[in-house]
Amino acid sequence: MSEIRHIVFDIGKVLIHYDPELPFRRLIPDEEKRRWFLAEVCTPDWNIEQDRGRAWEDAEALLIADYPDEEENIRGFRLNWHEMVPHAYEGSVAILEALIERGYDVTMLTNFASDTFVEARERYRFLEKPRGVTVSGDVRAIKPDRAIFDHHVAAFSLDPKGTLFIDDSPKNVEGARAAGWNAVLFKDAETLRKDLAGYGIEV
Repeated sequence: MSEIRHIVFDIGKVLIHYDPELPFRRLIPDEEKRRWFLAEVCTPDWNIEQDRGRAWEDAEALLIADYPDEEENIRGFRLNWHEMVPHAYEGSVAILEALIERGYDVTMLTNFASDTFVEARERYRFLEKPRGVTVSGDVRAIKPDRAIFDHHVAAFSLDPKGTLFIDDSPKNVEGARAAGWNAVLFKDAETLRKDLAGYGIEV
């Protein structure tokens, strides 16, 4: 096993909590309708295209054309996005900061719309501590596509064999491994500490 020199963090559900349902508990109090709306209207597949770089205005227009009666709720997704990211995971942030202090090369690779990432970085200042970040909305490629992993390697001069990726999505973990990286599935901070220890990294 190659020595790990580069550690790459995902952000959503690894460093920052993310739950689209949070504002919609207020916007759509009826549970059955709320579940329908998030499963059939503002779906994960719709939202991921904003992570790929599609403008919110275009995304909203597509849905409003099909669901004109839901215009207010459709626009409410972006308008109330800040409520979907209510807090950071203190344990994960502590690990990230400890790795930086110990001299590891720490970067981030995230599926995130460009504008909402700007908001997140202003709100969560620890996101400025790593050496840098690849934001899918900026490069118009998303995990688990090979292109975004190769872009990150080139942008930050990483050695894939000496790189460890941390992500909460099994598909993204497999995508990283297919790109020649080491990768672990994030579950919680304690499990991450154990996974890092398996690579000889103590934090």
